[in-house]
Amino acid sequence: MKKPSLTILGCHSSIPTDKFYPTAQILEMKGDSFLIDCGEGTQVQLRKAKIKFNKIAHIFISHLHGDHFFGLIGLLSTFHLLGREKSVNIYAPKGLKEIIDTHFKWSYTRLKYCIDHIELSSKKLEKIMENEKIEVYTIPLKHRIYTNGFLFKEKPSNRKLNMKEIKKIPDIKIVDYKNLKLGKDFMTKKGKIIPNYQLTFDPPKILSYAFCSDTSYHSPIIEHIKSVDLLYHESTFLKEEKNRAINTGHSTANEAACIAKKAKVKKLLLGHFSNRFPNIKAFEKEAKEIFFNVEASEPLKTYYLDY
Repeated sequence: MKKPSLTILGCHSSIPTDKFYPTAQILEMKGDSFLIDCGEGTQVQLRKAKIKFNKIAHIFISHLHGDHFFGLIGLLSTFHLLGREKSVNIYAPKGLKEIIDTHFKWSYTRLKYCIDHIELSSKKLEKIMENEKIEVYTIPLKHRIYTNGFLFKEKPSNRKLNMKEIKKIPDIKIVDYKNLKLGKDFMTKKGKIIPNYQLTFDPPKILSYAFCSDTSYHSPIIEHIKSVDLLYHESTFLKEEKNRAINTGHSTANEAACIAKKAKVKKLLLGHFSNRFPNIKAFEKEAKEIFFNVEASEPLKTYYLDY
């Protein structure tokens, strides 16, 4: 299984330029590909990143400002034109379904696949998706309109068999492997208990990723993102524009770093940069005054979550 990874497709705010794309990213975790936000140009960036469209089964939209979903109808149309048949799940605030349905109604488009809309409205932490390997939660944020971040957490894996030690115990048969993987001790025919830790290795570390954009500085999210391996937090402005950040419901790089430090995350990625600051390294420099392990996101760059 590949290491979980995050590929940034776009990491700027509002108006696209020839170099800057609005928010969109692909998280690959435990064999699944999750699209998080879908600003204009997402399809082009997916092509450049060589990410297969048909691998995307789950789409998460944080809020209904255009720079976070204006690329979605185009992407859904492309799925249709490419002959997609498997359904796609869209997790988004209430209202997006109506927008999508209205577009396809008036363009007389009947999709060849189904869209399952999971409409979000809760202002509390809420589990919105789960399979055998991953759980996904909303993270209520503080913006001008209803907005959620998303927390992706791996589920614990089974323990790994230590075949070298297992082969030393003739009583252990293949049918016993399942219980060993589940952490159970083994009892020989003579009644001797062999502790599980002698026969297995610890499973891989559970990894987690948190996406927090768009939001003002919002301390309640700290408890939800404690110790995540990778945090993407918006930093639309530098601290010299703190008043503008407050008025528009955004954060500064300094504030994003404060959140990361208080939550004790492993690594911070900054994003949602305002185009008024062409040098994104300035965001990184400001954040490093508070939190050392930080990077300014770059389009088409992939970041790995390490075990």
